[in-house]
Amino acid sequence: MFNILTIDIEDYFQVHAFSSIIRYEDWGNYECRIERNTDRLLEILNSARQNSKFKPQNSKLDHSITHSLSNSFTQKVRATFFVLGWIAERYPNLIRRIQKEGHEIACHGYAHKLIYNQSKEEFRKDIRKAKAILEDITGDVVVGYRAPSYSITDKSKWAFEVLVGEGFKYDSSIFPIRHDYYGMPNAPRFPFVISLNETSNVEFSMLNYELGDSKLITQNSKLNINNSITHSLINSNSLIEFPISTVRILGQNFPISGGGYFRLFPYPLIKKGLKRINEKENKPFIFYVHPWELDIDQPRIKDAAHLSRFRHYVNLDKTGEKFRKLLKEFDFSSIRGILELNNLFT
Repeated sequence: MFNILTIDIEDYFQVHAFSSIIRYEDWGNYECRIERNTDRLLEILNSARQNSKFKPQNSKLDHSITHSLSNSFTQKVRATFFVLGWIAERYPNLIRRIQKEGHEIACHGYAHKLIYNQSKEEFRKDIRKAKAILEDITGDVVVGYRAPSYSITDKSKWAFEVLVGEGFKYDSSIFPIRHDYYGMPNAPRFPFVISLNETSNVEFSMLNYELGDSKLITQNSKLNINNSITHSLINSNSLIEFPISTVRILGQNFPISGGGYFRLFPYPLIKKGLKRINEKENKPFIFYVHPWELDIDQPRIKDAAHLSRFRHYVNLDKTGEKFRKLLKEFDFSSIRGILELNNLFT
């Protein structure tokens, strides 16, 4: 089973947990550690090799297809990097390094402002600016978006209309849990299609696809996907949503696939939950991490609230080791890679 690895490129002083004491206007006064931390992440990804037992059994598959799939999924780990425009503008060579390593560059907005605290026009200007910066640096179209702090919630669903209007093909902003400043607990737990109807209201429809081993390869050289249903849902007024993965226990969704949850919970529990998604629900999971989570020497923001400091600093010294274990035990791809292999990106 191939899962999705995502990395949010933002620095320690830009997180929402510290936004009440660190103003956007003051970001330039803080030591920026994003290059060294991202380079460290890239080194970890480069040293990791997929453990996939990919052996296509369909003799009718074209050799070039099997060779491409083998190269994509049995060598370097690929990831989607959601990049903050503020960072890209100041460190364009870092973005080029990420791209050169074969990873996808996607958009995380420009100023890391919560969407529901912005007007529709403010949001449009923010993502348009960030998207233009990233495309100018990479020379490639940017098709994916993730909201700062997963701030597309029930009160900011209007953001989907803006994303579609700005040319994005997929989103990964929904976290189907209850949280004090993000979450959409009633949203589907697995990838789905967001459609805008004639009145710009949003509708959710399940995305019927799998991404796994060779038994899912069909004779038309596509991964197993119900094309007649899914392709009819995907059009110029829709987005594909990749929600952050959760495990469902006793009717409730529990976060397990990244960030502070990954640092807080013991690795055996994380592994058990992620394997449950792969093996019992037969679905890929979506994992996320930030470069600052591997930086135990980052400056401490002492004036932050106790809960904010706990969320940000808990078990930073364990992130690197746990992340390396994760890469050894699970296979990963980027979001765009999965869309392309499923013929869902044009």
